[in-house]
Amino acid sequence: MNSEHAAESESCQSANSHPRECHFGVRVIKDSLVFSAAHFITFNGNVCERLHGHNWRVEAAIEGPLDENSYVFDFIALRDNLQAIVQQLDHSVILPEYHPAIRVQVSADGREVETTFEARRWVFPVEDCRILPVVNTTAELIGQWIGRCLIDRLCLPGNSGLKVLRVSVEENFGQWADCRFEL
Repeated sequence: MNSEHAAESESCQSANSHPRECHFGVRVIKDSLVFSAAHFITFNGNVCERLHGHNWRVEAAIEGPLDENSYVFDFIALRDNLQAIVQQLDHSVILPEYHPAIRVQVSADGREVETTFEARRWVFPVEDCRILPVVNTTAELIGQWIGRCLIDRLCLPGNSGLKVLRVSVEENFGQWADCRFEL
């Protein structure tokens, strides 16, 4: 071993003998973590966008300590559970359950969802709608809903000292909203 390589090796060993605090995480970004859905949002009190759609992308990351297998969380479990949540939104109209000015009501026969905002009215087949427990269908609140579903599915609050879950939702190319949960 020449002296140059020996110095590099010693430097590496020296760094290992004095470890610094290290934070670990895993993240999943997959082509399959995409859903196509329509929505509209309101802002400034009485402005309501037109109904429109996006090809949304979702990613998720979990931070925490390494477990006995030297990993933070199983990539496959994270991917598969996130995929199951994303599939619930695919090819749907996303509507807010708790908006103060938008009324979302399922018809008596359970076949239609009528949605109104001021003088505007939309009627959709019930099977095409996903009514989320949010006040507005922004990317931020859709991300929060996805994150809460993921926490429930993965039992994250009590899971191996995991610290953080971050869910990111891309509404349009390069336009992401993040929601971070302290676990």
